[in-house]
Amino acid sequence: MGNTVNVTTANFDVEVMRAAEPVVIDFWAPWCGPCRMIGPVLEDLAARYAGQVKVAKINVDEQPQLANVFKVQGIPTLYVLHGGNVIDRVVGFGGKAALE
Repeated sequence: MGNTVNVTTANFDVEVMRAAEPVVIDFWAPWCGPCRMIGPVLEDLAARYAGQVKVAKINVDEQPQLANVFKVQGIPTLYVLHGGNVIDRVVGFGGKAALE
């Protein structure tokens, strides 16, 4: 998890809302099979685009309030934010090519 950041309610404002670069938020849970498949792909993308894009991970079991704010109903759900504004949302895992 070296190139991603774990986000909680405590650090959400700094890590996501005030980030200079676009942020991809991965809403996930450890028991979710597709979430475990997308994890390494996001790690790879985070390393490849380091300094250009931040990849943030939010465990929905530990941070249900953040999942509620974003109205996450299924996981994995990815949001792309820039300047605190939602740019895109993807539900499910469509493979690495779809994420790039």
